[in-house]
Amino acid sequence: MSKTIGMWMYQNGGGTQIQEKMIYKLKERGINTIADLNLRYAVAKDEKMYIHDTLINNLDLFFSYNAGEQTQYQVYLYKIIDSLMPTINSYDAFNITEDKFLTSFTLKSKGVNSTDFRLCHRDDALYLKNFMHEWKKMVYKPVDGWGGIGLTKIENEATLDVLMPFLNQADLRFFYVEKFIDYDNSDFRVDIVDGEYISCYGRRAPKDSWKTNVTSGGSVFLREPNDKLVNLAKKAAAAVGADIAGVDIIYDREKEEYVVLEVNGIPAFATPEQEKMGLNFNDKKIDLIVNMIERKVKG
Repeated sequence: MSKTIGMWMYQNGGGTQIQEKMIYKLKERGINTIADLNLRYAVAKDEKMYIHDTLINNLDLFFSYNAGEQTQYQVYLYKIIDSLMPTINSYDAFNITEDKFLTSFTLKSKGVNSTDFRLCHRDDALYLKNFMHEWKKMVYKPVDGWGGIGLTKIENEATLDVLMPFLNQADLRFFYVEKFIDYDNSDFRVDIVDGEYISCYGRRAPKDSWKTNVTSGGSVFLREPNDKLVNLAKKAAAAVGADIAGVDIIYDREKEEYVVLEVNGIPAFATPEQEKMGLNFNDKKIDLIVNMIERKVKG
């Protein structure tokens, strides 16, 4: 009996072409795909869930790979779908990687070398000053932010005093900060699929900035990994339970060691422009994802 999966894939940056290749390779293995299953349009009727005319309950797997259009409603339903069938990534892994505190806490608890962090209640802001004395420099991060949005480097108490009124106005429940690491304003993005190494490239912050995120002005460049980097990335992906992970790593110049910054559960494929500059990992990534889907649906 043939198997059928649901897919929700991002469409920009070459995503449409990636989806077409994936669907073709799945069809070669006897696996049908219903694409463009945006949970925004899902409706639950008693114990059944539909997206237009598609009964979600009848799917054998749900592949969700769209970071830019996630809403609370979609995430809410993602959790339910995960209880009905295999999902990639699993809801638990998705939930961890979407939250910087949960990611950091999980990495630390699994012995993965990652950034030192603190979390405190919004009314305990005095503790932030204690951290300031301990660390000298730190970075405030929204736990659910992406692309470098909201990241603020705090270099002294004066900066913290200026920042606090804005944080209080935002009506946050808690404050999450990380120790600022002395690095060369570049990072490594290491992609892992199903426990296997896919690729590595670098991102460099623009002049007079420290944020390497492309959406914050960072630029992508070719970068070769070493065994320590790859093994650390594999360990980080396994720690959060991610079938697919993009692990961001920097080199701590003070301690002379690699440190995991974040684990992205929906790391982008190389765009057509990036492929032209030499990032040629898309086919390998597609093949490993297709292999994993086949294993999960055929058991």
